[in-house]
Amino acid sequence: MLNGSNILVTGGTGSFGHTFVRMTLERFDPQRIIILSRDEMKQWEMAKLFQDDSRVRFFIGDVRDRERLYRAMNRVDYVVHAAASKIVPTAEYNPFECVKTNINGAMNVIDAAIDNGVKRVVALSTDKASSPVNLYGATKLASDKLFVAGNSYAGGDDTRFSVVRYGNVMGSRGSVIPFFMSIRNEGSLPITDERMTRFMITLDQGVELVWRAFEDMVGGEIYVKKIPSMKVTDIAKVIAPQAKLKIVGIRPGEKLHEQMVGVEDAHFTYEYDGFFKILPSIHKWDTTSERIKDGTKVAEDFLYASDNNPEWMSGDELQNWIDQNLSKIGKI
Repeated sequence: MLNGSNILVTGGTGSFGHTFVRMTLERFDPQRIIILSRDEMKQWEMAKLFQDDSRVRFFIGDVRDRERLYRAMNRVDYVVHAAASKIVPTAEYNPFECVKTNINGAMNVIDAAIDNGVKRVVALSTDKASSPVNLYGATKLASDKLFVAGNSYAGGDDTRFSVVRYGNVMGSRGSVIPFFMSIRNEGSLPITDERMTRFMITLDQGVELVWRAFEDMVGGEIYVKKIPSMKVTDIAKVIAPQAKLKIVGIRPGEKLHEQMVGVEDAHFTYEYDGFFKILPSIHKWDTTSERIKDGTKVAEDFLYASDNNPEWMSGDELQNWIDQNLSKIGKI
């Protein structure tokens, strides 16, 4: 699928980008993977990791800059849109900046992809876009809607857009596992709410979901991977079993439980082996057999959230994952 292709990853110096580049180079033989990001230091550090592979290129730029995106997408076949302003409290206090990146940036990606004849675009979303309660989630919901509608906006052009949605990425920079590990010897760990639950997905699984979307998409689908949940208190007990848990209260805009498919989307959602697919409600695209394929429609009251999830990760499973990935946790 991706052999011989030119791939652009926006925000490619982040956790996802590092893993996507490594795994895609191992699995496929692309002609080029272009990393677009605005942080030259992160690019310099990442370039050292791939200095022996001429297929990896770097491009300083920002998704807010429409003209720069047009140049970056020249002769590109596939785009993974990973660039985002995503820290929930930061977005609450800097809403204009979050809108510029997550909404205006999405519009620029869509326009540049269509006008450059890109074949497929997959945008990364978040559980927070499902029934959003914070600004970050609201901007990502708007972004999701833009990418779904982009298939109609493209008109007679061949560019197609889809979205992948997943929750907490295990071990990524700024996430709960490296945070708890960094302070586990201080005697106590801060817990926002003892009832809080989170989905657990690895970066490798996130990359595989993007590959699946590229291979399966017709246009407008939102892919949601089936993944296990954990209580945040159980995560804390694995990382620091002797530490006291200090309840500090939910941060501005933070959810008690993650949600990836809301009841409002149930009418358009189909279940598959290992994932769900929310089909677009516009143009009756949710009724097309080419998008439904072998899916089974979920119940009308279906809700996929981290607290009602039938699959849960055990403490032993988390510990095994930590042991196997210790050198990577919090590094990318």
